[in-house]
Amino acid sequence: MKSSAGILLSVAAMAGAPSAVAADLPIFDAHLHYSHDAWESVPPKEAIALLRKAGLRRAVVSSSNDDGNQKLLAEAPDLILPSLRPYRTRGELSTWFRDETVLTYLEQRLAKHRYVAIGEFHLYGADADLPVPRRMVQIAKQHNLLLHAHSDADAIERLFKQWPQARILWAHSGFGPPAGLTELLTRHKNLWCDLAFRTDHGSGGKVSPEWRSVFMAFPDRFMVGTDSYTPERWPYVVEHANWSREWMKDLPTAVAERIAYKNGEAVFGGPMSTKK
Repeated sequence: MKSSAGILLSVAAMAGAPSAVAADLPIFDAHLHYSHDAWESVPPKEAIALLRKAGLRRAVVSSSNDDGNQKLLAEAPDLILPSLRPYRTRGELSTWFRDETVLTYLEQRLAKHRYVAIGEFHLYGADADLPVPRRMVQIAKQHNLLLHAHSDADAIERLFKQWPQARILWAHSGFGPPAGLTELLTRHKNLWCDLAFRTDHGSGGKVSPEWRSVFMAFPDRFMVGTDSYTPERWPYVVEHANWSREWMKDLPTAVAERIAYKNGEAVFGGPMSTKK
């Protein structure tokens, strides 16, 4: 992986050059879900066809329960990177961090399958220090898995305090203003941000000045994300990928390529075997 200094030099050299190739960029989608209601309405073959139509190079996918992940991985091991979500059903979103049976579930799935991350999980503030999330972090450390956290800044800080060497992907870039990302990204070199459900960074094919500033300062720390949290979001994967390419045309080529797919590949690596 190229150093941040090297990336910044490349970006500085191209700061005035909008991307001429963004329209054809492959996309690494770091935030997708394929839960039980999705595979009932969008069968695995159709889901994979949509991802390929969108021009995705790879996709980090989690599901509730984890069977959805395994269905997609079996269909397209070259494309799917499974992330283990601590929810067996979507209804556990606000209770999992107090439910000790979640830990057994995680350990059972990890004994059977391979993953690139744990998450996406919802966790806020001091709840990050409860026994179940603490043990989850230790499980991630044991298996060298990235943490995909839908959290506030307080929880992110608490997760890093538990495991200073953790790699964390911050879902939705924390949903805060782009200027607020600077301090955390500066302090934590292993923090990355997905852009799922952020529509404030690109409008009419242009990148806002606030987001341009943070993209240029941290070109190696952002990834595209669709967030197919309901079945109705699956057809939107194609539209979202095309929209992402459109606003990335307003960035220097080096930055556009990193956000589109190079950062994801640097962090998550290549295709995963279906065998443990």
